[in-house]
Amino acid sequence: MKSRIFAVLLFVFFAVIFPRPLVGCTGIIAGREATDDGSVLNSQTADGWYDSNLRVIPGEKHPEGSTVPVYYGLLGDEPLPPVELGRIPQAPETYAFFRTAYSCFNEHQLAIGESTIGQKDQLKTFPGEGGAILTVEQLMIIALQRCRTARDAILLIGSLAERYGFLGSCANDGESLSITDPSEAWIMEILGAGFDWQPGSRPGAVWVARRVPDTHAAVLCNVSRITFVDEESADFLFSAGYKEPAIRHGWYDPASGDPFNWRKAYAPDNGPWSPSSMWVRGRLHYIHKRLLPSKQWDPYADTDSYPFSFKPEKPLSIREIMDIFRSGLEGTPFSMEDNPAWLVPGENRNLLKSPKATPFPDRATRELLNIPYMRPIAAKTSYSFITQSRSWLPSAIGGVLWFSPDSPHYSTYAPIYAGAHSIPESWSNFDKTRFSLDSARWAVLLAASLTNGNYQRAIQSLRSIRDPLEKKTLDDFQGWDREAARVFLEKGALPDGWIDERVSGKLMEIHRTYEEILSLLIREGTIIDLW
Repeated sequence: MKSRIFAVLLFVFFAVIFPRPLVGCTGIIAGREATDDGSVLNSQTADGWYDSNLRVIPGEKHPEGSTVPVYYGLLGDEPLPPVELGRIPQAPETYAFFRTAYSCFNEHQLAIGESTIGQKDQLKTFPGEGGAILTVEQLMIIALQRCRTARDAILLIGSLAERYGFLGSCANDGESLSITDPSEAWIMEILGAGFDWQPGSRPGAVWVARRVPDTHAAVLCNVSRITFVDEESADFLFSAGYKEPAIRHGWYDPASGDPFNWRKAYAPDNGPWSPSSMWVRGRLHYIHKRLLPSKQWDPYADTDSYPFSFKPEKPLSIREIMDIFRSGLEGTPFSMEDNPAWLVPGENRNLLKSPKATPFPDRATRELLNIPYMRPIAAKTSYSFITQSRSWLPSAIGGVLWFSPDSPHYSTYAPIYAGAHSIPESWSNFDKTRFSLDSARWAVLLAASLTNGNYQRAIQSLRSIRDPLEKKTLDDFQGWDREAARVFLEKGALPDGWIDERVSGKLMEIHRTYEEILSLLIREGTIIDLW
């Protein structure tokens, strides 16, 4: 009981003093020949105060002529419920998918990640102004419900946005999507048609998509990654009028003879989501430096110096993406934990790093110590995920969603097969207005807040329990795979409930373990130190 009282008090302290801003998202994708097991990988950190509840929405059959509503406000970051903007024709059949703020995975191993990108002001759309009604989060849901492949998802998202209008929901800006299936990985970028767009006047969006080679990985980090479009190549998809707004607004002159540069034409010249932003370039630098360590990467280089995609020097793994998402940009000039402002006098007047030094200092601490903000890989994260799409296995077990509530630096990842039919209530009952340790995310969020406030000591305590749990999870998952392969070989199908039993058991084990972590942090006096 005392533990819960202290937990509530601490939550109030952090929630009031350090509210969470919108801070954008990071993603990494990799083709099947660039990974350690031959799977296609997709991932995202959902950075902002978003709906982190994980739910399975079952597939259904629908009568001919039926329609489906589309909404604004599906991210869960607004105080009001979603608002219906209109209706579009329903598909005869929809597939099961995993619902989050940015819904991410379906029963056929189709995965979609998201990262907002800047667009010029003339392209922005606003709810209630003009006729655009389809946000990126709504388009992701529709694609997951109706598509099996990445190419089909790109074409569906593009055609719907052109017909019904793309509505920017995050700062009224554009979006980049990482779209993968068991065979291919793509990046799609979609922009609006302006606040005054009306249906039938012109296409309601412009978009391009580029395939990531099978041997390559690529990074999404709130900036356009596509420059030139090869219209003759099967590795590019694009809307018919993707150059038209640039020509109409004078951003590109076809008579110049210069090739059309998508990013140069449409990206904003300045701001946090522009190609010149260090908020963007710091992440590009860290990830490229980590995955291509033999090359010298200038931490202050222009965005244009980084390739669209690249071949990692060693095959990319689930574990590697987890570690990247947990990074505090260590080993770069952007690490806030290594700022000299954290040095304090020790014995014999030696300067030592303060026990409060953290890779993620809050604004008040940064202002007190004059530490410049450097945007880490994952910042104020509501959840993150990594997906595996494995072509050699039935989709029910070939697809795996590795899901982590709250900040990946303090959290852990749970493996959830694509064939799962249900998620335990404690992973889908988070309410940001009501604290409860019956919620898995609240347990992780509170552990993260406790640890961050006394980081140098508390992170060791958290890892002493979290890391063995994570090793056990990976071992358990490998055991599930072996068992599933054997059962499929012998019987041709898994018994009813086999997947849900294992997934639910693991999710509940993680929740219980984070309650143990909270107890340890409290016993060690973290709260007393903070207050």
